[in-house]
Amino acid sequence: MHTLKTNQLWKPYCAALALTLLPAAGRADVVLDWNAIMQNTVSSQTPFPQARFAAITQLAVFEAVNAITKEYKPYLGTVTAPDNASVEAAAAQAAHDVLKNYFPTNALGLDAALATSLSTIPEGAPKASGIASGQAAAAAMIAARANDGSSPSEFYLPSSSEPGVWQPTPSCTAAGGAFYQWKDITPFVLLSGSQFRLGPPPLLTSGRYTVAFDEVDLVGGQTSTMRPQDRANVARFYAAVTPVGVFNDVYRQISTAQSLSVVENAHNLALVGMAINDAAIATFDSKYHYTFWRPETAIHNASDDGNDATAADPSWTPFIVAPCFPGFPSAHGTLSNAAATVLEQILGNARFSVSLSNAAVPGVVLTYNNFTEITDDISDARVYGGIHFRTDQDAGASLGQKVGQYEIGRASCRER
Repeated sequence: MHTLKTNQLWKPYCAALALTLLPAAGRADVVLDWNAIMQNTVSSQTPFPQARFAAITQLAVFEAVNAITKEYKPYLGTVTAPDNASVEAAAAQAAHDVLKNYFPTNALGLDAALATSLSTIPEGAPKASGIASGQAAAAAMIAARANDGSSPSEFYLPSSSEPGVWQPTPSCTAAGGAFYQWKDITPFVLLSGSQFRLGPPPLLTSGRYTVAFDEVDLVGGQTSTMRPQDRANVARFYAAVTPVGVFNDVYRQISTAQSLSVVENAHNLALVGMAINDAAIATFDSKYHYTFWRPETAIHNASDDGNDATAADPSWTPFIVAPCFPGFPSAHGTLSNAAATVLEQILGNARFSVSLSNAAVPGVVLTYNNFTEITDDISDARVYGGIHFRTDQDAGASLGQKVGQYEIGRASCRER
């Protein structure tokens, strides 16, 4: 398996395990329990803060657990614990303390969940040592990310209205493009947000751009008659569900089916969390480097794009509301492909069946048997939703895969 250490030159990663996922009886797993609590707690945030809080939480859980088991090299390496300390107490305490720090209004619910987790562990030195390990890991991770550049919020206003340049869309405030500071956040594993900066989007006069323009114009508009119901469903679903929500949910289902251990879950969820977070940083580096327009701006202003093959439609509106930042590359595409790449490496040739649903999209249940099916649906969702060109999605897939491969590739095998 793979380590999480980011301040040293790592060995090449080990070969991924070849797993076949079969149904397994339900079982209690404190790491999975608190991963679900984390996901629910951070769901009040927009996708990119979600990614940051998820990564910090899961890394704290990993550090606390690994300080006891010493299965992997640590991420920070500052937490110590006796070998007989309770792993379950450490994991629960670490997740609780991180989430309570960032979400103090959720304190009552988090305290109650912690009491439930700890109530199943016998009193004694192992429990006390586990709690101490969790507290230390949470404090260390919170301190490590205290000045990572995620705040204060910064915004971007375009200095040009030339064809191809992003312009504020209806979801924007007067401040302009959101998450402008996100490109400069300190990554967990990447060297910088610009490490895998993409090449430029296609020229407006190119055949590639024309094909992408025509596709989103045809299937992505609010009144399109060319959007099949199943593509409308995925567009609405992935407008409501973030990469953190998708891939943590998917991982819990797979882990439960395979009966992966508490230690494996702590490690794997930390890897997934870091990959999603670092992919967000890389996404905003390319987004604000190129500041490429969204389809609605492009379609409204096609008469000025220098491409005789594109036609303007000032009344065109997207099926879903575009977020307030440039389109290239797709953030959902980048973050999701980073997570999928990491999970494919962790799980090897895993076969699985997972189902995703969300109360915000009643009646829609999506079932998947591999990660490519998930990322393909996400790509379709943004195009059929009218907020991205297919070229945005292809670029996001490429960037996400590079981030995911790097995050795995900078890790090494188990300590023991």
